[in-house]
Order: sequence, then structure tokens, then C-alpha cells
Amino acid sequence: MTEQGRVALVLVSHSRALAEGAAELAGQMAPDVLLIAAGGMDDGGIGTSYDAVEAALATATADGGSAVVLTDLGSAVLTAESVLELADPGVVERVRLADAPFVEGAVAAAVTANGGADLDTVLASAQAAGGLFAGSAAAPQETLADGAVRATVTVRNPLGLHARPAAVLARMLAGYEAKVQVDGANGASVLALMKLGATQGHELVVVAEGPQAADAVTAFVEAVEGGFGEI
Repeated sequence: MTEQGRVALVLVSHSRALAEGAAELAGQMAPDVLLIAAGGMDDGGIGTSYDAVEAALATATADGGSAVVLTDLGSAVLTAESVLELADPGVVERVRLADAPFVEGAVAAAVTANGGADLDTVLASAQAAGGLFAGSAAAPQETLADGAVRATVTVRNPLGLHARPAAVLARMLAGYEAKVQVDGANGASVLALMKLGATQGHELVVVAEGPQAADAVTAFVEAVEGGFGEI
């Protein structure tokens, strides 16, 4: 995407592999978002490179675009801030530094940006992601006679399964080697989840079968219990 007004993500990490991995993960859930990894030193070592961050921000803000920057550690924040201190004011006003968990924030922000949200909405989504995948230590599950795994979880966030959480859930579940049904609907379908009309207080029954059924159910329950960063 290069049109004016699009929001890109710049992922600044001390590790090149971590930055690229987070970009790859978020990209699976938000294929239309520009995700730029700026990880590691120029020689491939651990650390953050001023030049790499500067180049990433230049690419992200080209043609009038905006960018949300996510960082893994405090010194990565300092590097990003140093770049912005010397950047053109017109660029600086189109960049936001997110105080957010690196991987969860990248995923949440990417999904929101993929839906066409503006800069501040994407930033808010990243920063609300601290509780996105936080839930109970162990999801309550039962194994059915046919080997499928089932659990029940109550929707906690005030807006229920609206577009953003439905997209997060669908893309998350699509990444597991499992067939997941939520109240009888295809858990990997954004539209199917939205059509459930699940509001706050609604109990969702999730059933999965396949090699990663238990993991998929656990991830689903934790995401719903976490409230999608809205509580």
C-alpha cells in the first residue's frame, strides 16, 4: 500500500530475527499492511541501528504515509526517538511511538490498520493489546468422545465480537492445524464470527478437532477472556 493516508508499522528490535518474525506473524493476519522490520545491528549483531530505523521510517512515511513504531526494549525506544529528533517535522507528525507489547501490539495494530483505521486508532489498538491475549493460566477444557476439545468462555468486552476482535480471532485460529467451531460457526471466518452477534455476557462454546485442537481452544479462550484490550 502506498497511497496517502495508509498506516504502516515499523518494528524495532534488538534482534533481526525477532523483528522479522513479528512482521511475518502480523503480516499473516494483515496482508495489506506495510510492515517493516528494523532489527539488529548493521553487521547482524544484537542491538538497534540508527540507520536501519531511519531507513524504515523513511519507507513507512513515503508518499504521505503514517507509521506506528513498536519497540522491544527501552534502548530501542531511545534509538527511535533519536531518529525522530532529526527528522523533518512533517514526518514526525505522522509517526507515533507505541507503548505496547512488541508481538501482541504488532498483531493488534496490523489487524486494525488492515481495516483502514487512522493513525491514532491504530496506535490505540497497539497500546490496548497488553491484555489482548491475557487470560486465565489454563483454559477450562474437556475432551469429547470423538477426541474433539471443547470449552466455554464468556464475552467480557462491552462491544462484543465486533469487526476487530472477530478478525483477530479468525486469523489467529486459521494459524492452527485444527478445525474450530464457535457456537457452530467457522472460527476461521471473520464474517461467521460477526454473524453470531455475541455481545457482552454471551457464552461462547468453542469446539476444535485436529492435531492442535487443544492449543487452538486455549488461545481462543485466553483471547476472549482478555477482552481484546477493551476492558
